[in-house]
Amino acid sequence: MLLEADLHTHTIASGHAYSTVKEIAEFASLKELKMIAITDHGIKMPGGPHEYYFSQIMGLPSSIYGVEILKGVEANIIDQHGNLDMPQRVLENLDLVLASFHTDTGYQAGSVEQNTRALIAAIQNPFVHIITHPGNPEFPVDLEKVAQAAKLAGKALEINNSSFSLSRPGSTPRCNHMARIVAKTETIVSINSDAHSCFAVGSFDKALEAAEMAGIKPGRVLNTSVNLIKEYLTSLKQGLKKIS
Repeated sequence: MLLEADLHTHTIASGHAYSTVKEIAEFASLKELKMIAITDHGIKMPGGPHEYYFSQIMGLPSSIYGVEILKGVEANIIDQHGNLDMPQRVLENLDLVLASFHTDTGYQAGSVEQNTRALIAAIQNPFVHIITHPGNPEFPVDLEKVAQAAKLAGKALEINNSSFSLSRPGSTPRCNHMARIVAKTETIVSINSDAHSCFAVGSFDKALEAAEMAGIKPGRVLNTSVNLIKEYLTSLKQGLKKIS
């Protein structure tokens, strides 16, 4: 399975990442990616960017080193109602909105039922496009219910490559389990690096292995095609206009 895009990367603006937009785009070009998304952490992340950063990010070039650039955020889920730490006026102008649980950002990890309720509410948030690292054992959820909710909403769940290494210890069995579930339910999947430095951009090996072993069809993996990504985002944003 070949991937054309990495939809989850962080720059120095996230506070605990180590590369610039230019460096990330350069390494993406070297890895022959066609598209990347710059998705720095939301404003409640300790050391993260101010709201103004996301108001200005749309001024970045649409292409750097021949790599198409999506401007986005990895927003933090802050309560059981699926609310995020980013104002709606900012979210509605971004190309891509990821959402996830993180420590020290306002959401206190609860029971499996409470976490599941919060994550499903985030899936149903019309501004959210992809749920990132749902296999995080620090915020355990019922992955069957989450996958079904994502399928119903037409939203993608991420298989996060960094979850198989240093980030989020204990994630590997849960990520493998999730891969089997989404293969069965045919939920849309996004496979990403979660790069916090340019050297990790386009690193998908462990996540790809999990997807392939689980039998996930390439046609259900969002970033196998830049055109598929664009169609997906256009479809979700058209749905948002209907709601408005």
